[in-house]
Amino acid sequence: MTNVNNRYIYSPDHAAPPGDLISEYMEELGISARELARRCGRSGKLIAEIAAGKAPVEPETALQLERVLGVSAAIWTSMEAAYQLHRARQAETEAFSAHYDWASEFPLNELAKRDYIERFSDKPRRVQELLKFFGVGSLKACEERVAELLQAEFRTSPSFKNDRFALAAWLRIGELRAAEIETADYDREAFVSALKEIRELTLAPIDDALPEIERKCAAAGVAFVLEKPLPKIRASGVSRWLSPHKALIQQSLRHKSDDHFWFTFFHECAHILLHSRKAIFIEMTKGPGSADPKQEAEANVWAADFLIPAAAMRKFLLTFDGTEEEVRRFSADNQIAPGIVVGQLQHNRIIGFAALNKLKVYYTWVD
Repeated sequence: MTNVNNRYIYSPDHAAPPGDLISEYMEELGISARELARRCGRSGKLIAEIAAGKAPVEPETALQLERVLGVSAAIWTSMEAAYQLHRARQAETEAFSAHYDWASEFPLNELAKRDYIERFSDKPRRVQELLKFFGVGSLKACEERVAELLQAEFRTSPSFKNDRFALAAWLRIGELRAAEIETADYDREAFVSALKEIRELTLAPIDDALPEIERKCAAAGVAFVLEKPLPKIRASGVSRWLSPHKALIQQSLRHKSDDHFWFTFFHECAHILLHSRKAIFIEMTKGPGSADPKQEAEANVWAADFLIPAAAMRKFLLTFDGTEEEVRRFSADNQIAPGIVVGQLQHNRIIGFAALNKLKVYYTWVD
């Protein structure tokens, strides 16, 4: 991800109100605020308040000061704008400092390590970076954006609790990365056709498969993102609609085995194909919500059958004795990775979770 480096943007820590300069001119000319007001055609009270920094210099007043004092109206309005911006920045800095404890709940150091935010030591700048990361302009908007993100549908092991702040950040990363993927408008038939081709990639090395998954999905209107989980994240995948014409599948590779990766992928594809674009599902034991069990079950059945047709699995189980050779032969006949077959056999309690694991392929993240 490319970030704009803001370390060298000019940001003065002081700005004088235009009233200071007006006071200097009045002293130099030896006139009072009342006299300056008379010459400008304004009330004495207004000019006195401007000189004291209690009232702003409006454009009309700036034009009058230009004629009386010989200083361009643009200078007066620029000074006023700089002063008001400075005051707003001061107030914002105080608010950011007060909310740092909230912001520090997010994995700021990890986001900086991954170059999604700039690394700063002072608290207000760290909060500011967080707002930029979420693409919002205020603390209230950030809180609302986080709440919105946590309504996205994702799969997670029910025995673990997700850190909601880290989860929101991980989901936001998915959005940012998806924005960099150019996709066609979503086409359901094209997506189903792409998935048939992607299924064949289960036999390919993962490094070869990933770019093909992204390419084929993008051609059908779906952005595919594989993003390393942030600390305390237990989600395996997320599927959601970014717009009426673009969907997102985001995976974490949490279990790092081929059977889990591929089942998660097709599970998320099922949500895109089967369920409402407006529906919101969250599956977790504790947190902001829970998934609809019926739709989760539908996605599970669809993914399992797409990977290994149910009829073929039933026929295989009639004579299956639990041997490695049988799994290899069945996998070859059905053009599917052996690890995926093992995963389904384990999930359906046909074999134990420790059986035949050497047929699975295990992945590692390379930083």
